[in-house]
Amino acid sequence: MKKFRSYFILILAAIVMTSCSGLNKMKKNSNSVKFEVTPKVLETHAGVVAVTIKGTFPAKYFDKKTTVTAAPVLTYTGGETAFEKVQVLQGESVQANNKVITSTGGDFTYSGTIPYKDAMKISQLVLKIKAVRGKKSLDFDQVKLADGVIATSTLVDKDARTIKMKDNYIQINPESKLADIHYQINQADINNKELKAEDIALLKEYIKSVGTDSTRKLKSTDVSSYASPDGSMKINAPLSENRGKTADKFIKKEFAKVPLAKTEGFFNEKTTAEDWDGFKSEVEKSSIQDKDLILRVLSMYSDPEVRNKEIKNMSSAFEKLKTDILPKLRRSQLSVNVDLIGRTDDQILAQMRKDPKSLGLEEMLHAGTLTTDLNEQLKFYQATAENFPKCIRAKNNMGCTYLALGKTDEAIAEFEKAKAIQNNDVVKNNLGFGALVKGDVAKAEEYFNSMTAATPESKYGLGVIAITKGEYDKAVNSLGTEPSFNLALALYLKGDVAKAKSTLDSMKELCKCGKPSYLKAVIGAKLDDKNYLLSNLREAIGFNADWKAYAKTDLEFAKFFNDDTFKSTVQ
Repeated sequence: MKKFRSYFILILAAIVMTSCSGLNKMKKNSNSVKFEVTPKVLETHAGVVAVTIKGTFPAKYFDKKTTVTAAPVLTYTGGETAFEKVQVLQGESVQANNKVITSTGGDFTYSGTIPYKDAMKISQLVLKIKAVRGKKSLDFDQVKLADGVIATSTLVDKDARTIKMKDNYIQINPESKLADIHYQINQADINNKELKAEDIALLKEYIKSVGTDSTRKLKSTDVSSYASPDGSMKINAPLSENRGKTADKFIKKEFAKVPLAKTEGFFNEKTTAEDWDGFKSEVEKSSIQDKDLILRVLSMYSDPEVRNKEIKNMSSAFEKLKTDILPKLRRSQLSVNVDLIGRTDDQILAQMRKDPKSLGLEEMLHAGTLTTDLNEQLKFYQATAENFPKCIRAKNNMGCTYLALGKTDEAIAEFEKAKAIQNNDVVKNNLGFGALVKGDVAKAEEYFNSMTAATPESKYGLGVIAITKGEYDKAVNSLGTEPSFNLALALYLKGDVAKAKSTLDSMKELCKCGKPSYLKAVIGAKLDDKNYLLSNLREAIGFNADWKAYAKTDLEFAKFFNDDTFKSTVQ
C-alpha cells in the first residue's frame, strides 16, 4: 500500500511538473510570437479607437493542452481601458470552441474598439496574456504593441453658421402721386370742372407739401396722354398730342415756383394715339356681358382698323363701351414722382441708443446690423422683441447673437420662441447649430434633415457632423468649396493631404483660435516639410500658447520629437 502511494505521488508530481513546464516554456519563448498592429500608431475616428492585431505563432511553440487569453488594453496616465473583446486561443488537445493553434504554428487576427477620451492621447497599447493548462495558470509579461493616440479628428470645429433674418429697411423709397385729366370726345381743351376733381385737388396739395417736406425729394413728373381707340388714327394721333400739350401746360404751371422743375429732364411727355392696352384693361375689369367676345377680337386682330370695325359690329356691346369704357380712355395721366427719404444709418443708430421706441420695426431690425458690438446688438434685438413681440425675426436674430456670445442655452431658448411663431427652415437651421454647439449631434442632424430645402449653412452643419462620425468623403461633399478649417480637416483625414494644404493656404483669414495654423503644421509633418511645420506651429502658438503642450505630445510630430528646433518651439 505504501509502495502504491509513493507511485501516485510521483505520478502527480510528474503531471504538475509537466504542466508547469509547458506554461513556463511558452512564457520563456513568448518573444518568438510576432505581432503586427494596424494602425502602427493608434488614431481616433468617430469617437472611438480601433485596432487590428495579427499574431503569428512559430512551430512547436503552442502547448497542445494550453488555453491562452490575450486581452488588448490601452494604458495611460490615471488609468487604463480594456477592449471589450479578448482573443482566446487553444492548443489542439483542448476540448473547446476557440481558435486552435497547432504544433505546426498558426495565427490569429483580432479587431476591437474602445471609446476615446482625452487622456488616451498619451498612451500605450499593451497585450495582457494569460495561459491556462489544467488547473495551472500563468501570466506572461505584457507586450507593448503600439503608441497612441493621434487625435487630429477631434479638432473638428463645431462652429455655428446661423442665419439671421433680414430687415426690409430701405432708406430711399420711390413714391408717386397720380391724377387723371379727362376730356370730352374729340376734345383737347381742359374743362374747368375737371380741374376741380378730387384727384387733381389732391395732386396740387401734394406738390405743395413736397416742397416743405424734408423727407421727400422731387425726382420728375410724367405726363402720358391718350385718345380712345374708337376713332381713326388720322384723328387720334394729333388729338393725343394736343391733349399732351394742355396737360403739360397745366402741370408746369403748378410747378412754376419749384426750382427743381426748371432742370432739364424733370418733365417727361408721352402720347398714345390709340390706347388699346387701356381699353383691354378696362374691359377685363368691367361686367360687360360680351366682354369675352371683345377680348377675343383683340387677341385675334392686331390691325387697329379691323379691331375697331369688329367691335362696332357688336352694336349692343359697343353702346355699353361708349358709356362705360371709352370715356375713361380720353385722358392725360399725371404722375409726380418723388423719393421718400428715411433715416440714415447714423441717425437710426443714434436713435436706437437714445429712444428705440420712436423707430419702426424695420428700422429697429436694421439697427442690429449697424454695430459690431455683440452685446449692443443683443440689446437692440431685445428692444425690438419687446416692442414687437410677434416678430419672428427679432427672436431669431437674438438667438443668433446669443450663440455668437457663447450663450448656447439662451440662444436655443430664443430659437424655440421663434419656432413657436413659425417653424420655418431658417429656425430649423439655427436650432440645428444650437444643438451641434451643445454637443447633441443626433438632434442637430435631425433638425438639418427636417428642412424642406437645404441651405449652404445646413449643408456645412451636416459636413461637421459627418466628420464626427468618421464619414470624411461625405463631409467633403457637404462642406462645399469655400475654404474652411473643417473642409481642410476632412480632406486631411480622408488622405488628400495636398488638397487640404491648398485649402488652408487659400483661407483669407485664419481663426485666432490657432486651429488652422496648427493643422498646417500637422500637414507639414505629414509632408516632411520642416520649415512649413515650424512656421505654422509658431503661428498657432502665437494665437494660443496652449498649442505648445498639445504639440509636445502629438504623435503627428513623432518623427520631430528629437529635433532641437521643434523641441525649442514647444518648450
